[in-house]
Amino acid sequence: MSSVGLLVERGRGFGGVGPMWLLPVLLAPFMGSFLGVLIARLPGGEGIALSGTSAARSQCASCRRVLSPLDLVPVVSFLVLRGRCRTCGAPIGWFHLVIELAVMGVSVWVLAVETEPERIWLDCGLGWVLLTLAWIDWRHFILPDVLTLPLVLAGLVANSWLDGEWPIDGAIGAVLGYAGFRGIELGYRALRGRDGLGQGDAKLMAAAGAWVGWVNLPFVMVGAAVVGIALAVVRGEGLSGKVVIPFGPCIALAVWVVWLYPMAVVELSQAWLAWG
Repeated sequence: MSSVGLLVERGRGFGGVGPMWLLPVLLAPFMGSFLGVLIARLPGGEGIALSGTSAARSQCASCRRVLSPLDLVPVVSFLVLRGRCRTCGAPIGWFHLVIELAVMGVSVWVLAVETEPERIWLDCGLGWVLLTLAWIDWRHFILPDVLTLPLVLAGLVANSWLDGEWPIDGAIGAVLGYAGFRGIELGYRALRGRDGLGQGDAKLMAAAGAWVGWVNLPFVMVGAAVVGIALAVVRGEGLSGKVVIPFGPCIALAVWVVWLYPMAVVELSQAWLAWG
């Protein structure tokens, strides 16, 4: 089955979800708490795994007290402590609360367009990883291989599971996505003498191709370009050659929209073909 056909088969709306709809939303803050740790620590190579060492455990940034489980309950702890450390009273900062709420938002978004429980979790997983990558790139201008490369494999496995056969479209999409962006990167460097796109962008585009297939990859590329232009304009930086914006969030949003709204992609494809 083609990527378009596979995507069109996906359900729509809250109807038919049943009691399963609540679980992704309830678990989302806990996932958000973990993703917040990834966002904060991955770029600097800090410890992430739970261990007995304080270096790998959450601490107050001010007094360095290792936080207890009661201090780490997503959303609730922040509200109960009024955004301050229990020991020294230093402000905790809004980052973790915002990321926890953002992950909840992704879950609600999925539930608004998906009906089948298995695909709800699949969509949530994709959305959570894309959100993490976008956030890291926005703050640090990097897309860690530890997230982008598994996302490529996950896209192939997901489509193989959904389609019941080898994900040929996804494999072709992954190759074309990576090769296309690497070509743009090398061409830009040759013309301008400096980097324009990072290799992380190419790897994320490979993941995009693995998830949506080569047929839908042009929509991701065009969508990401439109978002990037809009972002530059909103930030008041114009479209000069000196504008520097993280492109990962643009790709992530485009992948997310193409994956969640396949019917819109099909309609655009048909309109494109008819116009051509």
